[in-house]
Amino acid sequence: MLNALRYYWIIARGYRLRPWASPYLQWRLETFCGKDAAGLDAAKFFSLMWRERARMERFLEWVADRRREQRS
Repeated sequence: MLNALRYYWIIARGYRLRPWASPYLQWRLETFCGKDAAGLDAAKFFSLMWRERARMERFLEWVADRRREQRS
């Protein structure tokens, strides 16, 4: 959970209260999930996040591993 919050805080800068409007986050989700992530609104965003939560968790673990490697 902490990995998710840390990653979200970094990538949602400027769009923290409405992440579905972030151009970077839209691009990242389209890359990660494909066409399902195109044209997101709030309902689609949260539905996609819920449906892909297992894949997102694995991705966030990978991000945390990369961050630890950079620091050491």
